[in-house]
Amino acid sequence: MGAKRYALVKLLTAAVQAGVARGMPLLGYAKALGLLTAWLRDSRREPTRGRLLTDMTNPLIFNVASLLRGPDADGMPLQRTQTGPAPERIGVEMIAIPEGGELTVDATLTPLGGAIMVDADLRGELQGECSRCLEPLKRELDLHVSQVFAADEDFITGDAADDEDKGSGDETPLIDNDQLDLLQTVIDEAGLSLPFAPVCEGGCEIDEPEGVTTGISGEGEAEESKVDPRWSGLEKFL
Repeated sequence: MGAKRYALVKLLTAAVQAGVARGMPLLGYAKALGLLTAWLRDSRREPTRGRLLTDMTNPLIFNVASLLRGPDADGMPLQRTQTGPAPERIGVEMIAIPEGGELTVDATLTPLGGAIMVDADLRGELQGECSRCLEPLKRELDLHVSQVFAADEDFITGDAADDEDKGSGDETPLIDNDQLDLLQTVIDEAGLSLPFAPVCEGGCEIDEPEGVTTGISGEGEAEESKVDPRWSGLEKFL
């Protein structure tokens, strides 16, 4: 509850209590309390159909209460775009979206009765190091994820989940407090899709140290294979 709304509630409550102390009928007190409760309930509702409440600081979290039991729970997909800081580093050892880096999520959320199917495209700036020259490099993230989130553990089979299946990695992720979190799904997909050894686009610009020669392996082998005339007599024994 916001500070302003909390202050207003205290003011209204105090006014009702003062009215009772001055002889307000009990029925009037109950009516005033009912109106106050209704106002609080309505103030938490979503203002328009098709709008999803979200965590303002995490672009990977979606509030899907209206898709589960509200006016949007009619099977029609909803489009939602969220932009915000990445909640943690997302990627592999040499390249990733850094924690706090800007991340944009374009998601399609489809209600499935007791679950929500999410198809999302993620955009952002990857930062890392070239595995060849170790120079900093940046790339554009273009990642797609698809995942079903269940409202309860019985969604898939209709039966209670077996204890032996828990922790196997095959469980359908659950919606928690009307929120689904794409973080683990995105981490898993990034680990499979991003290069483990990224290199500079167009090749690396490396300064060769003095005295070090470069070239194709095998060059100069012809000269090295020439035998010193002083040892030519031993060739027949080789």
